[in-house]
Amino acid sequence: MQQINSFEAYIKAYQNSIDNPEQFWDGVAHQFHWTKPWETTLEWNFTEPSIKWFAGGETNLCYNCIDRHLPTKANQTAIIFEPNNPDEEVRKLTYQELYIEVCKFANVLKSLGVNKGDRVCIYMPMVPEGAIAMLACARIGAIHSVVFAGFSATSLADRINDSECKILITADAVYRGDKLVALKNIVDEALANCPSIKNCIIYNNRNENINIVPNRDLWWHNLLVHISAENTAEPMDSEAPLFILYTSGSTGKPKGVLHTTAGYMIYVGYTFLNVFNYQPQEIFWCTADIGWVTGHSYLIYGPLLNGATTIMFEGVPNYPNAGRFWDVVDKHQVNIFYTAPTAIRALEAQGTQWFEGKDLSSLRVLGSVGEPINEEAWQWYHKNVGHSNCPIVDTWWQTETGGILISPIAGITPLKPAFATLPLPGVQPVLMDANGNEITENDVEGNLCIKFPWPGMSRTLYGDHERFRQTYYNTYKNYYFTGDGARRDHKGYYRITGRVDDVINVSGHRIGTGEVEDAINTHASVVESAVVGFPHDIKGQGICAFVIITTPQENLEQEIKETVSKIIGPFAKPDRIIIVPGLPKTRSGKIMRRILRKIAEGDISNLGDVSTLLDPGVVVEIRRLAGVFRGGI
Repeated sequence: MQQINSFEAYIKAYQNSIDNPEQFWDGVAHQFHWTKPWETTLEWNFTEPSIKWFAGGETNLCYNCIDRHLPTKANQTAIIFEPNNPDEEVRKLTYQELYIEVCKFANVLKSLGVNKGDRVCIYMPMVPEGAIAMLACARIGAIHSVVFAGFSATSLADRINDSECKILITADAVYRGDKLVALKNIVDEALANCPSIKNCIIYNNRNENINIVPNRDLWWHNLLVHISAENTAEPMDSEAPLFILYTSGSTGKPKGVLHTTAGYMIYVGYTFLNVFNYQPQEIFWCTADIGWVTGHSYLIYGPLLNGATTIMFEGVPNYPNAGRFWDVVDKHQVNIFYTAPTAIRALEAQGTQWFEGKDLSSLRVLGSVGEPINEEAWQWYHKNVGHSNCPIVDTWWQTETGGILISPIAGITPLKPAFATLPLPGVQPVLMDANGNEITENDVEGNLCIKFPWPGMSRTLYGDHERFRQTYYNTYKNYYFTGDGARRDHKGYYRITGRVDDVINVSGHRIGTGEVEDAINTHASVVESAVVGFPHDIKGQGICAFVIITTPQENLEQEIKETVSKIIGPFAKPDRIIIVPGLPKTRSGKIMRRILRKIAEGDISNLGDVSTLLDPGVVVEIRRLAGVFRGGI
């Protein structure tokens, strides 16, 4: 595949991709396997919006991830599985072994009546079987919807029902650190309200006693008995749906972001190779869960498309101690390490003693993903993990973009701490002002938009194209609006400044304020709530909830947190709950969130004009209560 090997080559490739985008992506696409060549490289209209890449072509993502590597890499390790408990055995799957397991499971799915276009929900721990299930779906043309196995039964059911999944794949249980999570119990609760599910396949991960529902529940290992390992990858139209991945919106209903086959494949393959400057035989470790887009693109598909060795890590950064990441790097001689600023800041707080006796000399490239990394964490990461020798690729992208859009190219782009730096070839970012005009000068801030298609972009929201248009293409006509603000410096380097809509980025997980408010409001004692984000030293952003209640009661705050945990998941629990007599509303009933945001941040020096509020006095009382809550502002 085309690999950029100098900054001059990057400048040339970028300019070529802007001047001749179709010719540029044609060149990349020809390096993949196709069962039928494409007729048209790009058809697009941002008004509809309608985007088609490589129309008329046929290919298969799974074939490109596995089959095409077998002549040269059959015995090379494809996946290294590092278990939660460091005393348990590491598993390694070669490309040949992965091929056999994927073919078998593809035949299992077909035997259960899964056809092209059917939706399959995957609610799995970080074990190789999760990746096998994803690849098997792609092989037969089923659309996978992976749900992070930290979501509650309610959230799981919502996602299954939205896309009407036919099959659910899960496990009996999983350990996260020293905590056992009974996944099958959560699944049973969810499936009580999921009429579209015909079968639930259970992988025996921890040998736990579980409830088996007759005629619905099937053990993974039983299904593989006597199953054939012969399976031909299904030729898929370039624009055939590949997967749905749900992401939070500012309203309560999650959005089913849909990605298609060829464009996504080509983009994640190209960006993996170039952003990380991947070299043959290197060990790549992305710490993301397969339930998030980073796990899809840069734990599974990106590495395998390039014939790389990728590590799947079942555990957490601080178990059995805060040196676990560095133990794994040492143990497997990891060359490229890609993690989130939240993890970096959490480990920074534990001190540097956890590096003692750990050999990190194998590391060549470090990466950051999920949220903007602050300069202090960047410097700590660079010095202590990279020993000041490893470039840090601070990557900016989204679930909707499919792959990385703005990032340094490792070892090639001159770095600037806490800046995502420059767009990748084919990506045309712009900053927009409040009036919807492009800002052409540098050293400015604005709303970040993209003005030209790239192959990895989402095509729609599953079952709701109008919401897709309204969310991403209505704010600025003929532009994709990212929902993020950004600063562009004098060299044209970009730094992402954060969300400009009502979405909070907690530890790299996008959580809609409306989603959390809806959960809080189900509590019997809650009248109304408003949720905002505030700066958090570890998570990047924390969740602050201002809540109106009927009558005071003991343990109410804990009950509200448990309610959110049950409805959405533990990661969405508010960090602060402030009980208030009212909320700052305009006369039309709109909550003035900018006021609540400033109060949550402790910035009360200038709350702006409050004269338009129905009751300006409520702001004074909220400010007093917030000050008491934090022991004074």
